[in-house]
Amino acid sequence: MTGMLPRLVASLLLASACLPAQSPTPPRIPGQNVNGMRVFLWTGLKTHTPGQHDYPQFLADWSKLLTERGAFVTGALHGPTKEDLERTDVVVIYKGDAGYLTDAAKADLEAYVQRGGGLVSLHDALCGPDPAYFSKLLGGAKKHGDVNFTLEAPVLYMVTDKAHPIMKDMSSFTLLDEAFFNITFAESPGVHVLATAEIAPTRSAGDHRGEKVPQIWTYEHAVNNGRTARAFVWMQGHLYTNFSNYQIQRTLLRGIAWAAGKPVDELVDYVAPPRPERGAGASSTNLKK
Repeated sequence: MTGMLPRLVASLLLASACLPAQSPTPPRIPGQNVNGMRVFLWTGLKTHTPGQHDYPQFLADWSKLLTERGAFVTGALHGPTKEDLERTDVVVIYKGDAGYLTDAAKADLEAYVQRGGGLVSLHDALCGPDPAYFSKLLGGAKKHGDVNFTLEAPVLYMVTDKAHPIMKDMSSFTLLDEAFFNITFAESPGVHVLATAEIAPTRSAGDHRGEKVPQIWTYEHAVNNGRTARAFVWMQGHLYTNFSNYQIQRTLLRGIAWAAGKPVDELVDYVAPPRPERGAGASSTNLKK
């Protein structure tokens, strides 16, 4: 027994020496551009009927789409943490009532914006209990509980600034979706309207039918150390299929890049570098995926 212990220890040491070294960082995800703009997708649980407000599907689809477009993407079915925000250029929000924030979440988001971090709000993400507060971050917001929607109805876009680079592929056309009204807008500075829509004559629209209300806009405001924070807002997305519309998708890609402070066509024009071929003389290191 006395001689067995040293042999056992030696065997364990030899076995451990054969194990691969543990890396302090996870392996790189194939196809992901680690130097691309850093996007956090803030989504939530599925709500509404099938085909509507499909926040989890957006997280899956747009994680893939943005990665293929050269972005470095993270995200969750909840808001970003302080640590997430420290390594993010733009937060894209597709989640109902994102304006409901704890004091800690408010502080983290405000600090992020004061550093010049970008925000993108899609559909009812701009809804919450205090639209005056949320409008200071997004340029405009709506109050939860107010009847301020058309439900499924024609949304006739009238482009108000065709010269804006975000709107390169957007024309005046009609989309079946949902439009909002009763928006609390920021002042000094105000929003820059890119497209309006005439509110359809639905029952929920009431006396607001026929009003022309901004549905796509940008918002820029001064923050700390002479920086500027940007937000881009698209108020549709009630029907999930509309995210696949050619004009809408390219407009959103440009809006995300603009809000991140990047060249507006960075995502639209991205071309992935060719992957190295497996040549006969390639080393095992080069063959790793």
